[in-house]
Amino acid sequence: MANADLPDVIALGAWLKNAACRLTGGAAQMSGVHGDLSDPAACVALENSVSAWLHDTRRPVAAIAHDLHPDFFSTRLALRLAAELGVPAIGVQHHHAHIAAVMAEHDLREPVVGLALDGVGLGTDGLAWGGELLSVDEGGFERLGHLGLLGLPGGDVAAREPWRMAASALHALGRGDEIEGRFGAAVGPVAAKGVRQMLQKRLQCPPTSSTGRWFDAAAGALGLSVRQAAEADAAIVLERCAARWLAAGREPAGVAVAQVDEAGVLDLRPLLARLFDTPVTAVDEAAAWFHAALAAALAPWAAAAAERCGARTVCLGGGCFFNAVLTERVTRHLQARGLRVLRPLRYSCGDAGLALGQAWVAAHRLRSAGSAVITVPANVLNESLSCA
Repeated sequence: MANADLPDVIALGAWLKNAACRLTGGAAQMSGVHGDLSDPAACVALENSVSAWLHDTRRPVAAIAHDLHPDFFSTRLALRLAAELGVPAIGVQHHHAHIAAVMAEHDLREPVVGLALDGVGLGTDGLAWGGELLSVDEGGFERLGHLGLLGLPGGDVAAREPWRMAASALHALGRGDEIEGRFGAAVGPVAAKGVRQMLQKRLQCPPTSSTGRWFDAAAGALGLSVRQAAEADAAIVLERCAARWLAAGREPAGVAVAQVDEAGVLDLRPLLARLFDTPVTAVDEAAAWFHAALAAALAPWAAAAAERCGARTVCLGGGCFFNAVLTERVTRHLQARGLRVLRPLRYSCGDAGLALGQAWVAAHRLRSAGSAVITVPANVLNESLSCA
């Protein structure tokens, strides 16, 4: 980053894989990774990192940036610190921050289109986002589209049990009557029936556009994962199967199946429909096909948005871009359309790099607002500035 005129900001990062960032004279300093903020030790580590920065009084901090989620420890800490310092606390939407982190690392001044693909982040509408097509510049962002919504049967537990996401995909395909037959033996008939009824009645099934949950559904549909021992286990297994099949130099056929509606929603249900009909002997090939089909859907979706916006660059952010098969194919498709494709190189594409984007957004918003920034009413959920 070369914007020496940017205000100094401290950003407190994400809930998972938390790391903080101090932006000083346009230069970014990242803390170490503290860990998930569900762990009290990670919360203490975050406080210690920020405290060390605040003891350096040579350049006063102009704002504290944080995620939009009001219940995160990092958000509450940001509000408290901002009140103590007498500076604004600035909420930054999670996926906006992912794309802003790429822009910060590459010192971009131009508007870009961003593909932000990850597990979850609170959206400005209060829903769980995670498969986002954004237009981003120094002044802010616009949501241009998102992946089709899937219900999360049981809420957060669905992120730990891919069979639930596969069941949700079956329901979305109009095939909910298959849920008990497909998953009853693995999870128990009572659990399978309960999830089917939850989906039918829309009880405890909050919607999400999360790319990570679509990957979970794909792994569940292929029988690769029922319950995850750790975050992204199902997606990692799915990628390994795809990479194993592709390593022989083969190429999946017939991948152009996803459609985009007038609201910019990319419908991935046809991809899952094929996976549910895969014989057990063709799982690796089906995993490769899913990756190829997803990349073949994402690239024209983003390219069309870039053409509408007059953007020349597409930025890739979010933890799903740890997936090398997906990243390589999306990049290749976009470059074939004449677009420049950028992703994090020095910093993490996942939540460990999010604070850099938060700091970049907050600093640009402060610079644009000038001295009027502290008069903006507090409202965490619509990305307003809050004077703590």
